[in-house]
Amino acid sequence: MVTTIGGPRVLLRQLRETMAEPLASQARLDKIVTLIADNMRADVCSFYVLRDDGALELFATKGLKAESVHMTTLRLGEGLVGLIASEAEPLSLDDAPSHPGFAYRPETGEDKYNSFLGVPVLRAGQTLGVLVVQNAERRHYGEDEAEAMLTTATILAEMIATSDFDNLIKPGSDIDLRRPRMFNGVSFTDGIALGTVVLHDPRVVVVNFIADDTDQEKARLDKALASMRVSIDAMLDHGDMQPSSDHREILETYRMFANDRGWVNRLTEAIENGLSAEAAVERVQNDTRARMLRQTDPYIRDRLHDLDDLANRLLRVLTNTSQPAHRELPDNAILVARNMGPAELLEYDRKKLRGLVLEEGGTTAHVAIVARSLGIVAVGQADSIVSMCESGDDIIIDGSAGTVHLRPTPDVEQTYVDKVRISARRRAHYAALKNKPSVTRDGVEITLLHNSGLVADLPMLEDTGATGVGLFRTELQFMIASKLPRLQEQVELYSEALEIAGERPIVFRLLDIGGDKVVPYLRSMAEENPAMGYRSIRLGLDRPGLLRTQIRALLMAAQGRPLKILVPMVTETFEFRQTRLVVSKEMDRLRRAGELVPSRLELGAMVEVPSLLFELDQIMPEADFVSIGSNDLVQFLTAADRANPRVSKSYDPIALPRLRAIRLVVDAARRHNKSVTMCGELAGRPMEALALMAIGMTRLSMGPASIGPIKELVLNLDLKPIQESVAAALSVGSDGVTIRELLREWVDRQNLPMG
Repeated sequence: MVTTIGGPRVLLRQLRETMAEPLASQARLDKIVTLIADNMRADVCSFYVLRDDGALELFATKGLKAESVHMTTLRLGEGLVGLIASEAEPLSLDDAPSHPGFAYRPETGEDKYNSFLGVPVLRAGQTLGVLVVQNAERRHYGEDEAEAMLTTATILAEMIATSDFDNLIKPGSDIDLRRPRMFNGVSFTDGIALGTVVLHDPRVVVVNFIADDTDQEKARLDKALASMRVSIDAMLDHGDMQPSSDHREILETYRMFANDRGWVNRLTEAIENGLSAEAAVERVQNDTRARMLRQTDPYIRDRLHDLDDLANRLLRVLTNTSQPAHRELPDNAILVARNMGPAELLEYDRKKLRGLVLEEGGTTAHVAIVARSLGIVAVGQADSIVSMCESGDDIIIDGSAGTVHLRPTPDVEQTYVDKVRISARRRAHYAALKNKPSVTRDGVEITLLHNSGLVADLPMLEDTGATGVGLFRTELQFMIASKLPRLQEQVELYSEALEIAGERPIVFRLLDIGGDKVVPYLRSMAEENPAMGYRSIRLGLDRPGLLRTQIRALLMAAQGRPLKILVPMVTETFEFRQTRLVVSKEMDRLRRAGELVPSRLELGAMVEVPSLLFELDQIMPEADFVSIGSNDLVQFLTAADRANPRVSKSYDPIALPRLRAIRLVVDAARRHNKSVTMCGELAGRPMEALALMAIGMTRLSMGPASIGPIKELVLNLDLKPIQESVAAALSVGSDGVTIRELLREWVDRQNLPMG
């Protein structure tokens, strides 16, 4: 066994002193490897840094030839150093040259050294480099030596991440930690955003890495662990915590890890090697993250996120720092987070916020809906981006493609700057169209409306020139609140929405909560298939107090103005009649109280459950208008969960079966002289909007950003020949040509703008 001089604690103190000295970068590294070699009684100590081109460059050495520094390189996986870097695991050998992975570099003079110990230099689980000691005689490096080297590597990692080594790097190169990265995610909203990273939950910055008193540090760790365990137990014991909720499962995982003796023992061992309690947490989490990142099992990778969160919680306790309050944002801020709720997003300054990137979340997540409402460019499912970026990094979001560029190259940045300029010109072009009537070239009037859910996005009605709001999602107020909104709070929200809309009509959809739209303060049971579960009007009719309060708030907010209310998730006509009865009772109640009632009240039914397609002639006489929710209707028609990317993209929503189903509603509405509006995502996509217009749909409700492109399409469109062509295809089939292909032919023939 190789013995050390004074042990790792002496070495760490020496490193701290060296880091405080006014030395040039190379001189500092040279002194560090000399200190390590002397402390480890090693003939050689070498430090390799991983470059952005995947090469490991020798940055400093004591014992190898000096001229090999910055000249010797190894690829990832090449030689023993490359093997350590690629696997992020220490390697100890008595006879290194006999190892099949050994790669000899004659310029280093390495041939006379036999024993070898190398450890990865890690930060946030990423390999920054490799630290190596070697001896001429054959010796066995034990676990103590490996642990001491790993502890030293923790300090080196922080130096590399925070110090200025630019003068040591060849022009045109950089260290791997700072290299550009691209993430392929899932688009929440269209658009392009360039800005700087703001971490929603920034990692705790460890300042003190070296322990002055190990016993004191162990006592601090024990106290912090006990405090964290108590807080987790308290959250689990909270009365509102549901037995089968996702949040409870996460906390149960936290509790399991927090009480894991192996994890605690590794933390204690790191302190005994001279690290502070905070640095020990960082060191152990680095090693764990590096190993877990190399696992292919999705369950293990999911647990990595839990461990990251737990380590950050422990660091906050140790450093006495609370979860950061939402601070002042820089201009062009782009939030990066594991996940976040809609209420958290709304707490940020929307004037400076340009984009949002999440590691998790789907297009139907609540925060995605809010991002769309606010017009924020957003992408989800950007795997591991939180650990790979720092606040202040340059970042670009391409919402249309669902891609994120972290620390983009100048060429990539210029490409997107040009795209933004073009996009700005297009927005100016669309703004010039806002006062033009939305009428096709052959005289068909198309009504364009907004989908909304926040008062904050209603002023955009003026910017887009939309006729009104075809869908106001009232549930967003409930989802971002910490407790059930009271009657007066609801009245104030709906009153403000009506005031901003002015003369423009606004359709308020009754609560669509339950199922996957979890409201934390309402108790619910776990459901195997929440989209088809206890949600929406089913929940409202079953909890009449909740339904009556909302309807009363809407009626009171109208203050004598016209009011439109939409009933979601109607499965059969009986449910709609029950809802109308509740509305009638609340109207009578207000009249008896001498309150103003709406001058005209319209109650509409939302067609999104396929069974209602077979009751259209029953529901139409009962409803004042109908709206189609294409998101749910298409998912139910195809039995394809729209939140599951493996199946959601397998079915074209405007293929013959789906378009025939939608046409059934359009035809029934025409027979009964009722208006019908498309409120789902289909209405905001040019090709899909063209398909809807082709089957007679003349009222389309969409996100504000889609109004301009769809209006431009309408103004350039000869609709009637396309309607005839699509009608023929729907009636007799299209001889192998899909509806989408048929429409593309018409787009080319009429040279239509498609956004």
